[in-house]
Amino acid sequence: MSVITIQCRLVAEENSLRQLWELMTEKNTPLINEILVQVGKHPEFETWLEKGSIPAELLKTLGNSLKTQEPFTGQPGRFYTSAIALVDYLYKSWFALQKRRKNQIKGKQRWLEMLKSDQELEKESQSSLDVIRTKATELLSKFTPQSDPNDKPKKGKKTKKSAKPKTFSLFKILLNTYEEAEEPLTRCALAYLLKNNCQISELDENPEEFTRNKRRKEIEIERLKDQLQSRIPKGRDLTGEQWLETLKIATLNVTQNENEAKAWQAALLRKTANVPFPVAYESNEDMTWLKNDKNRLFVRFNGLGKLTFEIYCDKRHLHYFQRFLEDQEILRNSKRQHSSSLFTLRSGRIAWLPGEEKGEHWKVNQLNFYCSLDTRMLTTEGTQQVVEEKVTAITEILTKTKQKDDLNDKQQAFITRQQSTLARINNPFPRPSKPNYQGKSLILIGVSFGLEKPVTVAVVDVIKNEVIAYRSVKQLLGENYNLLNRQRQQQQRLSHERHKAQKQNKPNSFGESELGQYVDRLLADAIIAIAKKYQAGSIVLPKLRDMREQISSEIQSRAENQCPGYKEGQQKYAKEYRINVHRWSYGRLIKSIKSQAAQAGIAIEAGTQPIRASPQEKARDLAVFTYQERQAAII
Repeated sequence: MSVITIQCRLVAEENSLRQLWELMTEKNTPLINEILVQVGKHPEFETWLEKGSIPAELLKTLGNSLKTQEPFTGQPGRFYTSAIALVDYLYKSWFALQKRRKNQIKGKQRWLEMLKSDQELEKESQSSLDVIRTKATELLSKFTPQSDPNDKPKKGKKTKKSAKPKTFSLFKILLNTYEEAEEPLTRCALAYLLKNNCQISELDENPEEFTRNKRRKEIEIERLKDQLQSRIPKGRDLTGEQWLETLKIATLNVTQNENEAKAWQAALLRKTANVPFPVAYESNEDMTWLKNDKNRLFVRFNGLGKLTFEIYCDKRHLHYFQRFLEDQEILRNSKRQHSSSLFTLRSGRIAWLPGEEKGEHWKVNQLNFYCSLDTRMLTTEGTQQVVEEKVTAITEILTKTKQKDDLNDKQQAFITRQQSTLARINNPFPRPSKPNYQGKSLILIGVSFGLEKPVTVAVVDVIKNEVIAYRSVKQLLGENYNLLNRQRQQQQRLSHERHKAQKQNKPNSFGESELGQYVDRLLADAIIAIAKKYQAGSIVLPKLRDMREQISSEIQSRAENQCPGYKEGQQKYAKEYRINVHRWSYGRLIKSIKSQAAQAGIAIEAGTQPIRASPQEKARDLAVFTYQERQAAII
């Protein structure tokens, strides 16, 4: 994706800020809360949960029915549209999360049913381990492609080759074969291969290690089942009424079971939001950009009348906001001979960030403006690429629409708008010239994450199965590596301060400095520089969704192995391990890499990171497996 998000602070007169604050807290956020509640109580909710989405017409109808009710009346049209879109996004995200958890539980249970010790395999197959290994060797040779004996290795410079380029696809083949097999010996041989990473192990199985691995999988299932019971989205309690109601219920009643007690405890300990929901402006013409006599930039939002906000931004982002103003002036001066679909700005979102001081909310909290922009629109070459994509898409839409008979008035108006856009889109805005980045599609950058080594990079030639270069986090940061240790010490100190505050029942929400964000930016810059150096076609990042589960399960499994049968000891060990092992904000780092890659024009791919391997092997296999999945999708 070439779309990035930048932010700025909006500064205005006190009266303007107060009006916007009251509008968002007293009308818009309560509206969102009410829609969330009504959707959760709808009789068709379970059907929507299975489908993973809510009918758009129902949300629109529900939103329109609430417009005329107090206290939701008197909002700009964009606020109502934003509220409906936000509810749809929240529930779609929650539906997708629940579906993924169910699939994960199903897959892990299937793996757990297949996972058996060597003794259990011998008993089930009524054969010795040697016979099972022989059968496994036979199956492995059957499914593994044989190399040509005439292919002799080339002499010369040694290269680092991938030792397991086909493991991922072979694992899938063996797993599918296991599910279809009926003969006990074949099933046991396949189970033996799968649990040994598609290899024949000549060593005797370690019962303790097998038990630990099995227990780790059981822990993962238990955690996922607990997460599956998570509450539906309920909005933001800005007044604290819901918290007081829960406190009253917990004080006057006795819990019926452990789950109810946990729910009360979670509701009482949950940190309540003290700022309203953001408001999204999906159309780039909903913002009007201005400049005063002192060359200061201002913005107005449709529906908010003459409320004007001054732009306070980082110096490195100033040219983006100046471009937003230039695009709008060019469109205005040309009497709309250009198309707003080629604006650099794509959409915007206004949001309040909580402050730490006491006083009036609109004075204490900071108003921010988040802008999404397409970096391709910054150059002539990139804009031309967008024009070609839009022309193709609009032409296809018009062709399909015109093939329909008896078009209604809305469809006719839609065709007219699309034809107008098509006529104006070939009149692009003046941009500076800069050649687009051209990378080699067969060179991939694999980036692996880990506990002790946060980031490891591998530059892989996926066709030759060669690793061109490795980079550790120390090599990526270079002379700035000491910042990593400083951040680690800062995290440990803050963790200790939180622990002391919790014991004394004091506020324990300590903010961290921007050192971590700065280190992430340095790492992202280094990774982008490596990609440019080797002309990589794309950067492969791990899927973040499984990182927390992998880390938590690994730590808990270690704790149970270290302190068997002693829960307090396990908790203490896990806590100390988390403190000693470097903790990293993987999501923030991924966001930084994506942002830098978008500006450079380098593609980003996502892959599943292997669980058991060294950091270098994880980075290498991540790139190789992602390329194999890409090729399989094409076929």
